[in-house]
Amino acid sequence: MLKKILLLITLSTLLLTGCSKAIESEQNPVQETPVSQEESQAKADSLKGEDLIYYKDVTGYFAGEKNADRPGLVLIQEWWGLNNEIKAEADKFADLGYNVLAVDLYNGKVATDREEAQEFRNAVDQEEAIANMQSAVEYLRAHGSTKIGSLGWCFGGQKSLQLALSGSDLDSTVIYYGNVETPKDQLAAIKWPVLGIFGDQDQVVPVSEVEAFEANLNELDIENEIYMYEGVGHAFANPTNQDFAPKETKDAMEKTVEFLERTLKS
Repeated sequence: MLKKILLLITLSTLLLTGCSKAIESEQNPVQETPVSQEESQAKADSLKGEDLIYYKDVTGYFAGEKNADRPGLVLIQEWWGLNNEIKAEADKFADLGYNVLAVDLYNGKVATDREEAQEFRNAVDQEEAIANMQSAVEYLRAHGSTKIGSLGWCFGGQKSLQLALSGSDLDSTVIYYGNVETPKDQLAAIKWPVLGIFGDQDQVVPVSEVEAFEANLNELDIENEIYMYEGVGHAFANPTNQDFAPKETKDAMEKTVEFLERTLKS
């Protein structure tokens, strides 16, 4: 129990780095910076998982126990790329009992500044990204996971939803303030619970968009938990964000852990 509590505390202060559209927003830019080389190296020294090829020549990061009866989790990078901070988050979820595969949608590139991050993100081929994430799902399934979910923040949150809409057979979807699709004919592809975490001051993902998303999920009888945190904006769970909200971040991560346990472990 003590170990789980400590993990929850650690997870609630995720060292996530960067949200593409928030950086571009002229109305309310998010002051985020990439993690320093020293911090990144410290994370690399503490990693417990392994790099492996899961799609064509793309190398992702796997944390967990292969061929073990553990639920799977596809972890989706932010716009900086698959860096050591995202890999460290994969380790933390692995400690909670998941087989985690953190995907790489940039094929080895990791941005060191906002200009590079925007360049890399804009170069992503959407169909290729979907195929990439679908291969991650199949890798986890082939190595012991019978239940699989996806989780992403910002850029990764949007991709988590796109994976759900792609026809992949999943058991849960988690979206942290990613842009959401609202047409019911698209959302009808989802046959499992959805968790959405948003802020009511988000200038990137409008409240009206989230409300329409939730309303359509409800009309389609898709189980969902959509949380709109008051007084916080985009990327509020990112410690490098000037508007980082630790209290709301802790609560959101507790809800995330509970949601994943209910949808993937039961």
